[in-house]
Amino acid sequence: MVRIHRGLIAAAGVAVLMVNVAACGSDDDKKDGPESFKGQTLTLWAMDGSTPDQWTKDVKAAFEKKTGAKLKLEVQQWNGIQQKITTALSESDPPDVIEVGNTQTPAYARTGGLADLGDLKKGLGKDWTPSLNKSAVYDGKQYAAPWFAVNRTVIYNKKIWSEAGIKGTPKTRQEFFDALEKIGKKTDAEPLYMPGQNWYFLDGLLIGQDADLVKKKGGKWVSNLADPKVGKAMDLYKKYASYSDAPKDKDEATPQQAEVFAKGKTGAFIGLSWEAATAIKANKKIEKDIGYFTIPGETADEPEGVFLGGSNLAVAAGSEKQELAKEFLKIALSDKYEGELAEEGGVIPNKSALQSNLKGNPAAEAAAPAVEGGGLTPLIPEWGAVENPPNPIKTYMTSVLKGKSHADAAKAVEGEMNKRLSQKQ
Repeated sequence: MVRIHRGLIAAAGVAVLMVNVAACGSDDDKKDGPESFKGQTLTLWAMDGSTPDQWTKDVKAAFEKKTGAKLKLEVQQWNGIQQKITTALSESDPPDVIEVGNTQTPAYARTGGLADLGDLKKGLGKDWTPSLNKSAVYDGKQYAAPWFAVNRTVIYNKKIWSEAGIKGTPKTRQEFFDALEKIGKKTDAEPLYMPGQNWYFLDGLLIGQDADLVKKKGGKWVSNLADPKVGKAMDLYKKYASYSDAPKDKDEATPQQAEVFAKGKTGAFIGLSWEAATAIKANKKIEKDIGYFTIPGETADEPEGVFLGGSNLAVAAGSEKQELAKEFLKIALSDKYEGELAEEGGVIPNKSALQSNLKGNPAAEAAAPAVEGGGLTPLIPEWGAVENPPNPIKTYMTSVLKGKSHADAAKAVEGEMNKRLSQKQ
């Protein structure tokens, strides 16, 4: 995934395991149970930033007390992680539990590298948020457990909005556009910083329009970029970009949009919570002026679609500690520790009922309302190759912003998209 991302770990509940021993059986006849876990070590791979200190300490203590086993946390870096996980899953002694990006999960599942967690879903996951759990399912089977998500909000400069005479925050898309109009007319600030290739914001608009980027043709996935629904989403993006002076051929990291916002001459940008921290680091004085609100949709009762970046927890199919790994998941993914993760890490937990733990975190509170209607990029193993640089969808976006029609811009990159979708993963 993106992550963006910043990761975290998970586990939950506690199951009582029966140890059945035949009357004349040997030790080999025993099933895994609490006694058999003693002396074992469970290896967990989690991404840098995903495991807050107190959460890690508490989950580790609960796991070791419950099972008698030890937990070994090995923190991983996002750079190069896909190849590292792919290699690890193919080896005879893989890590037992692995944090995987939600958009990457289908690719790992297709290789047979992940264990089926269907039994865990029946017990622990009955009320997992559907939009978050969707990425953990491949070919109808539960190959991971949703852990947490993050999504974009509007991060705005309250001082500039006040100077423009804007009271309150927009509840509909049109109200948002009206506010940006006021900033443009009544202040010297740039209303919105929106570079031409903020692809994950476009993906949110696509989700809001129920637009699909791929379709099946002749048994293969091919581009659906030419779909009029995609064009409608891009028209909305173009409207947002009309309030910005940002480059049409750059993304939100070139330059880093939070650092542009930090200069205090931009009304708002659409980003992740950690980007606000980046802005504050660049200019401490702007901290008092930062506010957040949910990206508004067409009507006040339904926020705009958002891309739900985040992570799942999976068990390696090659692990010899399947039951111990599930015990860890039951603890880490329990309401107690999911709630703690949300509170300490500021991420969206895997159940809507646990969002109360976000209270007091304005960025997370603004993000939460959009989760139910959020989504992801196409959940097919072939999708990863499409986003490799240079991303053809970014090329399409720039072409439209520079005046090319949706149809012509889509047609120009369709061949490249289809080529990438046909690559072996």
